[in-house]
Amino acid sequence: MIWILPALVAIGCFWLNYVSNVIGQVTQGERIPPRDGKALLLVDLQSCFWEEKLYDADTRALVEAAVGQAVAEAKAAGHPVIALRQEWSIPSTRVLARVFMGGKALAGGEGLELAAPFAGMADREVVKPIQDGFKTGELTHVLGEMGVGHLTIAGLDGIHCVNKTTQAALGRGYGVTLLTNGIATIDPKKLEEVYTDLRGKGAELT
Repeated sequence: MIWILPALVAIGCFWLNYVSNVIGQVTQGERIPPRDGKALLLVDLQSCFWEEKLYDADTRALVEAAVGQAVAEAKAAGHPVIALRQEWSIPSTRVLARVFMGGKALAGGEGLELAAPFAGMADREVVKPIQDGFKTGELTHVLGEMGVGHLTIAGLDGIHCVNKTTQAALGRGYGVTLLTNGIATIDPKKLEEVYTDLRGKGAELT
């Protein structure tokens, strides 16, 4: 019977690794044709994340100011503003979110709406079930409908959802500019490594 505990630990580690890979996968898709349109993409700026104050006051103020300015500039130029919202809806990811993320962003739960500083900014909202915003195909459809070929991206978290969505966009042929003052992370050192990687893949930083 002494083998039961090690076996359960092994199964648990396998499951955790599997679900982590599901959440963090970068999807592949067809490359888009040339397009002139531009859009501002806001990632996970939701009440359940923003109001928990995971980020210090200076970071929050910087992001709010940068996003506010970017939205104003986008609207003045006639560029759409699209908000990606996280909702954990896949059964395995719901379990992981409950156990390791305090139940934040569960589909059907509370705090899924854009946080107060960003409320009303988006022209369109797209729900994503994993970190990569292109997973369901809805974002691809919306961007195609709007004729968008270049994305300026801001939001949360820089090393997770912003990173994975940027990689998926670059892989599909979108131009990407990362609005660094509008991107927050709880691990600034790791974010610099992410920026280096994304710049090498073709992203621009501003």
